[in-house]
Amino acid sequence: MAAVDLATHPGHLARRLQQAHYLLWNTMVSEEITSPQFAVMNALVAEPGLDQRTVGERVGLDRSTIAEVISRLDRRGLLHKVRDPQDGRRFLLRLTDDGLRTHRRLTVRTARMNQVFLAPLSAGEQAVFFDLIRRVADAAEELRHPAGPLAAQS
Repeated sequence: MAAVDLATHPGHLARRLQQAHYLLWNTMVSEEITSPQFAVMNALVAEPGLDQRTVGERVGLDRSTIAEVISRLDRRGLLHKVRDPQDGRRFLLRLTDDGLRTHRRLTVRTARMNQVFLAPLSAGEQAVFFDLIRRVADAAEELRHPAGPLAAQS
């Protein structure tokens, strides 16, 4: 059997992109705050007072992952939870002052990192890249939903 050309496998290329992003993130942005943690912080800057489930939906993290991310940010003192007055089972999330300062600092660093990450592409190519990768990511999200194509196969 002949070997396959992994350059034609989107998962292989996505993993390589993720590895490059991880390396740049750790060297240029933060060794303490992960990219998913930053995404949660960013969602709470955009919409303070969201509940955990909604934040997870906004940033594309599953329930167990979002719970761990929230827990770590809470332990670091970067966010705080307040019981929802309308539903005592839910917590509403807000960044602390330290969380807001951290977000502001990391926002500048992520902008620099993104310039380095995307440097091989022209501005036009970057726009096309974002359009294509967003379309594939959006379609992949549909696969996770119970009514999606994977449900029909089971």
